[in-house]
Amino acid sequence: MRVDLFDFDLPDENIALRPASPRDAARMLVVRPGGTPFLSDRTVRDLPSLLREGDALVFNDTRVIPAQLEGQRLREGGSELPVSATLHMRAGPERWKAFARPGKRIKVGDRILFGHSGDACLLGTLNATVEAKGEGGEITLLFDLSGPALDEAIMTVGNIPLPPYIADKRPEDEHDREDYQTIYAREQGAVAAPTAGLHFTPELFAALDQAGIERHFVTLHVGAGTFLPVKADDTSEHRMHAEIGHVSSDTAERLNAIRKRGGRIVSVGTTSLRLLESATAEDGTIRPWSGSTDIFITPGYRFRAVDILMTNFHLPKSTLFMLVSAFSGLETMRGAYEHAIRTGYRFYSYGDASLLFRDPE
Repeated sequence: MRVDLFDFDLPDENIALRPASPRDAARMLVVRPGGTPFLSDRTVRDLPSLLREGDALVFNDTRVIPAQLEGQRLREGGSELPVSATLHMRAGPERWKAFARPGKRIKVGDRILFGHSGDACLLGTLNATVEAKGEGGEITLLFDLSGPALDEAIMTVGNIPLPPYIADKRPEDEHDREDYQTIYAREQGAVAAPTAGLHFTPELFAALDQAGIERHFVTLHVGAGTFLPVKADDTSEHRMHAEIGHVSSDTAERLNAIRKRGGRIVSVGTTSLRLLESATAEDGTIRPWSGSTDIFITPGYRFRAVDILMTNFHLPKSTLFMLVSAFSGLETMRGAYEHAIRTGYRFYSYGDASLLFRDPE
């Protein structure tokens, strides 16, 4: 499909720079393809009343790490260059794939020293060697530290990698370490938050429990590739970056049981949806699953696992807007986004939510 079919104009004033407070006070646009009305304006706190007893919410419990690293490239002869690297996927105990700037000036074998504050590692720096180069500024970093020692150093040296549409307007601050993390985050490894989950509070969890709506957790470590624009003219020419995920046998068994008794699977976020769809067989059976997925969902995809999707509002021409268009229909989503922009919904990571029902067609 042509990528320009997924384009739309978004005024700057619709881009959220801070989350709603409290989190579950955010607005939520309910989209029911073919329904009357097909759009309704609600809030996240209304979620229990919009679902049914026996439905199950599926959350991504990944935890965001401070994966934005700033440093200096060093070469023999004293050649220095400021380098910014965003870690996006772990490749081993001492290796990370990263997107680096300026990518064209970095070469295999370069040494990069990250962090010069004097409180990271033993010498105040986190050192790495560029082991390989890929496309689009991607590099593989081989760090001098490994395992838990490397994890601790990254936590000390790194910054929360705010999405470019926020970072271009303000710097990261102490609030982001809490705001850009779900209350149920557990498994460290993401470099971007599963942002639909940012809306949940203990009070909302209690209300969902009272309504008889189950909660289950999967893990997909969201990579920085989620921020990359689609540069191709046609969706068939775009390559998704892989992300690491896990669905336990217990979770798969419980979700299959829910579907058998008529309950609906409600994915909290596109990351949970992509992982569930990767783990689901053609017959709709959700399987235990562990590994990397680069699934790219565009209109025409037949969904096997998810019935309802809760997600934020996405970038024009992004893979995520393509995904929601596949889920609820392109024309439906274009109409929903037009309504959201016109009525002042807040977009992107810290923005408002939408609750999308799957297009029956």
